[in-house]
Amino acid sequence: MMANILSQPFSWLNLLWMVLIAVAVMGVVLVFVMYAIYFERKIIGWMQLRKGPNRVGPYGLFQTVADVLKLLIKEDVVPAKVDRFLFLIAPVIAYTPAFAIIAVLPYSEKLYFADVNVGLLYYGALSSITISGILLGGWASNNKYSIMGGMRSVAQMISYEVPLIMSFLGIVLMTGSLNLIDIVKAQQESGVWFIFPQFLGFIIFLIAGNAELNRTPFDLPEAENELVAGYFVEYSGFRFAFFMLTEYVYMFAMASLMTVLFLGGWDAPFGLTFIPGIVWFILKFLLLVFYLFWARSTFPRVKTDQLMGFAWKVLIPLALLNVMGTAVIKSLFF
Repeated sequence: MMANILSQPFSWLNLLWMVLIAVAVMGVVLVFVMYAIYFERKIIGWMQLRKGPNRVGPYGLFQTVADVLKLLIKEDVVPAKVDRFLFLIAPVIAYTPAFAIIAVLPYSEKLYFADVNVGLLYYGALSSITISGILLGGWASNNKYSIMGGMRSVAQMISYEVPLIMSFLGIVLMTGSLNLIDIVKAQQESGVWFIFPQFLGFIIFLIAGNAELNRTPFDLPEAENELVAGYFVEYSGFRFAFFMLTEYVYMFAMASLMTVLFLGGWDAPFGLTFIPGIVWFILKFLLLVFYLFWARSTFPRVKTDQLMGFAWKVLIPLALLNVMGTAVIKSLFF
């Protein structure tokens, strides 16, 4: 539908439709965020032999709704000695790119917001902007814990951005395209999901993606027992919620991107094409989200030197090896 609207001349009616579709997509993402937090707490509770949220609503289903309402109505405290302007805009700089990258993610053959020829490049470029918001928030807070958390986050996200980008270069070489829809169609035409020929790239993406989200075992920027809450220690109310929102929207985007790149997107396995493609996409997506929950409750936090050393000494050489191997195989046999 968006493709039809974008191909037509500008009109106020088309603009209204675009706004309504954008609002609908944002609504879906926000519902995902609320219930991702709920199920994360439930799953971690189950793994630790606890019940998890169970007080607000049936089975605790309204617990996250209550938490969100509490954050939105809390007093917006701005400490006296912060850099006020940077302190206020840092959450906006952090979460705006998180929503912008969702525009290029396709969920089925016909369900996507924008068909962009350089979708992968767009995703990588915009997601990098969030680093600036985190650093500004940490620095503007005028707090030693927040600046340490901000610096840690920048070092971590830049270090893991390199293997993350390199991990899908093998797919770009195989398909000759940066368009996410073309990448899914290439998997459908070949009958092989890229997780098989690009298994090393998939593992690298899985690890680097988790580190990019600043989640356990890579949650050093907000390590509670060392830095209180890291770069957002001085934030409260809805500005704190914006940073939380950023993390979970990126979780949505990261799991969707992995589904598209490595798991065939909406492509049905075993010829089960009578089931709608969007159902397959959601199942693959939920499997990857569950992995993120499982990793958080299973692995202990690593030390800073181990974190950085793993990126530069292990992941980047392996990602480079994957790209070179793919290039050699493609030039010799295809």
